[in-house]
Formats: sequence, structure tokens, C-alpha cells
Amino acid sequence: MSKHEEIPAAVGDRIRRSLPRHIAIIMDGNGRWAQARGLPRHRGHKAGVEAVRGVVEQCASKGVEALTLFAFSSENWRRPRTEVRLLMELFIATLGREARRLHRNNVRLRVIGDRDAFPARLRERIRDAEDLTAGNSGLTFVIAGNYGGRWDIAHAARRLAERVEAGELAARDVTPERLRPHLSSHDLPDPDLFIRTGGEQRISNFLLWQLAYAELYFTEVLWPDFDARELEHALDWFSRRQRRFGLTGQQVEAIKGA
Repeated sequence: MSKHEEIPAAVGDRIRRSLPRHIAIIMDGNGRWAQARGLPRHRGHKAGVEAVRGVVEQCASKGVEALTLFAFSSENWRRPRTEVRLLMELFIATLGREARRLHRNNVRLRVIGDRDAFPARLRERIRDAEDLTAGNSGLTFVIAGNYGGRWDIAHAARRLAERVEAGELAARDVTPERLRPHLSSHDLPDPDLFIRTGGEQRISNFLLWQLAYAELYFTEVLWPDFDARELEHALDWFSRRQRRFGLTGQQVEAIKGA
């Protein structure tokens, strides 16, 4: 068997693609955008919602399968109480306003993360929006809210531990392949492209497992200014990356040329 034939088909497919199937974004810079204009921080978050709408529309039109946005991390509860309250109110208002727009455009909405800490009204809006869009077949738009990558992995590990405790699995049967179905994004392809706006260069506990082979794109642009042109820059950069997945450059070129 040749080296080319030993390579899993899924890896070959990811190497050949010039467009990511799944894009994950940390939307950083709303507060700084507002402060630079002499505005309160919550005005930056409102401006950020407009950028979200544009990116969702662009991804849907290009045929991207999934878009995951980090809206509120499990660490964001440490922010000033007033800012957290305003973020929750903005989340509620935005879901109520945007759910039907998403539905009309065949976009499926999902929210991942620990919802228990959210206000009851927000949990209800999430359920309603997910139910409304559940049957849509276009872009899957994922909002990570009260989400942390370590929480996600620990939750999946706990599910496997319960199966071991119940005698359904032996400890030696706990493998990455068995853990993955218990992750919050188990039914989606892993992100191919990770984008962080605002100039920081870290992944901040976001999709730690899923980002293992993502291409990492960092930009100084603040999130409210991240428009269609900026997304095109990121996609162009992605298309020129040589994605190896542990292979050599020669193997990658052989796959692309096959």
C-alpha cells in the first residue's frame, strides 16, 4: 500500500479544500471600539451584533457549513456586574429579533455551553430560536455562551466515566474516538479556520479539543469593524495555507495533485 493510500480519506478531503467547512471566531474588541469613540462599553457590544449579522450572511452565501462564535465565556462572569447584565439583555433582545431572520435564510441556530446560569427568559429564548430553526439545512450558526473548552472536555469525560462506572466500558476503552461524541459540537466538523479579532493572540479556553488542527488567524481589527472585506482577507489567507495533519509537504502536494 502506498503512502497516499494509507492517508484517511477525511484528512485528504480537508487538505484539498480551499474553503473552510467550519469557522470559529473569538469576537474581541467591542469594548475598546466603544472607548475609542468616547462611548460606553455596551455600545460596542451592540455594534458587534451588526458585525455578527454580516459574517453570518457571508458564510451562508459562500456555503460554509458551520460558524461558531464565542459570545460569552465561562470566565466572563468576572466582568463588572452591570456589563454582564447588559450583555444578557442584549443576548435576549438579539435572539428575539434575529431568530426569524435566520429562519428565513435557512440558517440553523444552536447554542452550546452551560445554560443553567442564564436567566430563565434567556433560556426560553434560546429554546424557541433553536426549535424554530431546527429543520433548516443551510449554515449551522453556533453561539458559544457560558462556554469553556475545559468545561466541554470535562463534561464529555464525565459521561464516559459514568459508562465505565456502569460497566458499559472498560477504562482501557476510553479513547479520543469515544470521547468526541460527547463534546458539545460532536455533530459538526472540527473548525478548519479560527479567527480572533482585536489583536490578542490566544485561544482563551475556546473549543480546546476541536481546534487541534485549525489554522489560527489573528487580526488587529476590532470586532465591530470586521466586515465582509476582512473575512475575505482571512479566507484568502486560509486558502494559501499548507495543511499537513502530521504529513510531509510532499505528501500534501501529492494529495492536492491527485
